[in-house]
Amino acid sequence: MSNCIIAQSGGPTSVINSSVVGLINGNKKLKAFDKVYGGLNGIEGILNKNIIDLSSIDEHNIQNFRYTPSSGLGSCRYKLKNSKDSSEEYERLIQILKEYDITAFFYVGGNDSMDTTAKLSEYAKINNIDITFIGIPKTIDNDLVYTDHTPGFGSAAKFITTSVLETYLDSSVYVNNGIFILETMGRDTGWLAASACIARINNKPVADFIYLPESVFDEEQFLKDVKERFNKQNKVYIVVSEGIKNKEGKFVSEFECISNDKFGHAQLGGVGQYLREIILKCGITTRVKALELGILQRCAMHCASGRDLEEAHKVGYLALEYALQGESGKMVAIKRNDNTEYKASYFLVDANKVANNVKYFPVEWINEEGNFVTKEAFSYFEPLIEGIPTLNLENNLPKYKVFNN
Repeated sequence: MSNCIIAQSGGPTSVINSSVVGLINGNKKLKAFDKVYGGLNGIEGILNKNIIDLSSIDEHNIQNFRYTPSSGLGSCRYKLKNSKDSSEEYERLIQILKEYDITAFFYVGGNDSMDTTAKLSEYAKINNIDITFIGIPKTIDNDLVYTDHTPGFGSAAKFITTSVLETYLDSSVYVNNGIFILETMGRDTGWLAASACIARINNKPVADFIYLPESVFDEEQFLKDVKERFNKQNKVYIVVSEGIKNKEGKFVSEFECISNDKFGHAQLGGVGQYLREIILKCGITTRVKALELGILQRCAMHCASGRDLEEAHKVGYLALEYALQGESGKMVAIKRNDNTEYKASYFLVDANKVANNVKYFPVEWINEEGNFVTKEAFSYFEPLIEGIPTLNLENNLPKYKVFNN
């Protein structure tokens, strides 16, 4: 038999390693390949022959790896050139894969990773190379088209909603409580911020306002709404996505844009502080706090979703099955069945249809005022945060396992 390889790319999630373990466990059961290799630091590492044998790792370490947050094989943001413009990287990669007798390549990632999967599959097809390329979905942003949701999102949503509950309680203990602003990730889409709607106390959402990139941010109306709510209840809780834009289409946090990544995406942050400043300037109250959750949203295994972990494992397992069926240039996607009780099924979608596209939060799930979400959003989010992981402990702390350092 031949071998296969799996690697991770792009931003980490809490459950990305579960997809790797899903593929490893699938191979143990199906005995499809002699060895399952792991590429350290994505395609960039593979091009440098940073490759390990995951098949030789004992079961205890594999299970700890499954419940380890972040990319335990390391990641990269490496953009392949178009093979028509430059084929050197493709030729080197294929040479390395053949050297290791690899006939199946699995890439765990988001939009840009699916772009890589599609490019490699197309190159192999044109050049009659007998290697299959399958994409395994991952991103906390939940912005991949065709799939109902992405592994990684449910855990991020659970961390956000838990943080909303806890910081709401912390910010509500005084007679004069002031205004609290919580900023989530979400450059292009508002899925993460919108998930805060399911944080409730006494069956009432604790967030007063939620602002998303899909709705135009009107600064004047924002201040009016906040002032009115503060005068009514002496406290206001606001959740805002980092990617909100004004009517000119410019990021509200654009002045805080530090840099761009290798794919040209703006690295945003600071919208919470900006909103804090304009509230203070407006004179609504002097008690205004802003919290940016930052990378905690994508690495909080202690607050991960059990369902998310299971589905991440499932897409890894199924990726192996699909490769055995001869599929290539595809991504495993999740479908939510139309039942009262949540149930998911899985299917394949062309990776090139996923690449460089964005699934936006539905505008029909945003209220007319553009400052909260509708009941449809509640129903969508709630099943995705179900369950909690049981972690192995060492010295009263989670015991994690990585292979990239």
